[in-house]
Amino acid sequence: MPVRTGFDNEAYLEEQSREILKRVESSSGRLYLEFGGKLMYDHHAERVLPGYDPNVKIRLLERLRHRAEVILCIYAGDIEKRKVRGDFGITYDADALMLIDGFRSRGVDLRGVVITRFEEQPSAVSFENKLKRRGVDVFRHYYTRGYPTDVDLIVSEEGYGRNDYIPPTKPLVVVTGPGPGSGKLATCLSQLYHDFRRGERAGYAKFETFPIWNLPLSHPLNAAYEAATADLCDFNLVDPFHLEAYGAAAINYNRDVDAFPLIRRILTRITGDRCPYASPTDMGVNRAGFAITDDGVVRKAAEQEMIRRYFRYVCEYAMGIAERETVQRVELLMDDYGLRPEDRPVVAPARNRLERLSREDDSENSSAAALMLHAGEIVTGAGSQLMTAPAAAVLNGIKSLAGISDGTHLLSPATIDSIRKLKTAVGSNPLQLDLEEVLVALSVNAASFPPALEGMNMLPKLRNCDAHLTHLPNSGDESGLRTLGINATSDPLFRSRRLFDD
Repeated sequence: MPVRTGFDNEAYLEEQSREILKRVESSSGRLYLEFGGKLMYDHHAERVLPGYDPNVKIRLLERLRHRAEVILCIYAGDIEKRKVRGDFGITYDADALMLIDGFRSRGVDLRGVVITRFEEQPSAVSFENKLKRRGVDVFRHYYTRGYPTDVDLIVSEEGYGRNDYIPPTKPLVVVTGPGPGSGKLATCLSQLYHDFRRGERAGYAKFETFPIWNLPLSHPLNAAYEAATADLCDFNLVDPFHLEAYGAAAINYNRDVDAFPLIRRILTRITGDRCPYASPTDMGVNRAGFAITDDGVVRKAAEQEMIRRYFRYVCEYAMGIAERETVQRVELLMDDYGLRPEDRPVVAPARNRLERLSREDDSENSSAAALMLHAGEIVTGAGSQLMTAPAAAVLNGIKSLAGISDGTHLLSPATIDSIRKLKTAVGSNPLQLDLEEVLVALSVNAASFPPALEGMNMLPKLRNCDAHLTHLPNSGDESGLRTLGINATSDPLFRSRRLFDD
């Protein structure tokens, strides 16, 4: 059964390229384009817009590379706190390095890296040195004095004037970062200040995929964005400035609307001209809404994303990461759309498998997982002394895809026993194999056992499949699911009462 899609990447590239170049021309000089969201590996957009290429935005820059260069921002505090990007499990500074590699592989020029709100933090200095010794230009920006009330101080030598200037070489300067709060807007405005002091004209615009401004406020796609940013307390609204200026509804989010009067005053003070934008929506160049090809598919995917976000936050709450208010925000959103956690198709099969296990075995370590293949078939796996539930579900899934009988074992007992002995020797606990270890064992068996090779060849077909676990995954299961590109959720339960190995 073919996977239904709801988004046309090629149409999006055409629309978006045209809109950006049009904005470059209207800037009468140079355009600083603030890139919000994820520039590469945008898996949220991939989930809510079925068919969306998670790297389509870097493809867009590749298309514009002869006229564009990139400034990469990273907040010094995020480096110091070792803030982690949730969908990859890597720190923001590591994500910045990955972005730089991505630019280079696509032939997109990196003009430099800006460390924002720099205050001589030791980790930030170390990161700066690391980049410089690898041939990357690094610039320092400082806390903006007077922000946000004293515009005279902000737009002065004591404000933006303190920051290092990054001399641009191309008419389109894309300003991006590894996550929210990276200092992208401040970098754009600081650059504008320095340009106009040098007698050079420049403009500012913003590229933010969500919310989709030309869809209704109540559209599930926009609600899914609210769910994704529930921890930031973001919410969507009709842009009041746009409504007043044009008498038409356009959707934006609270932080952009709240910041617009200040941005308008700063732009006016920097340029000496009337602000060219009547609303925060006017500042945007996003055309994603025009590339949606099947609204029904997108609505369904967005509703599933709301449920997925609920499970993420309720698990983070159990682990002490998220606040109860964040969970409640998503619960209210789900209630507005008549959604329940059990509306995620893999939830009930996983829980039912656990219930059957519990009747057969009263061990506190019982766990189960369910995996839905793209054709709609749902397979399950149970935790055992040999392997974790996610590992068992993945093996059952690839056996089903390859047409391998249930009775065929893809991993030889000798391989499993060898890994368990190694874990015993190094004092690793528990001894059961997690998904990451099972994938290594599968690759070893594939060299001499044809069914294992057939199963391993099916692994790419698990990308974007949904899974649910009855218990929080350990690090090896979490990493393995992420590597396979499986969209996994779990109930907020720990696998045992032990505190350390959970």
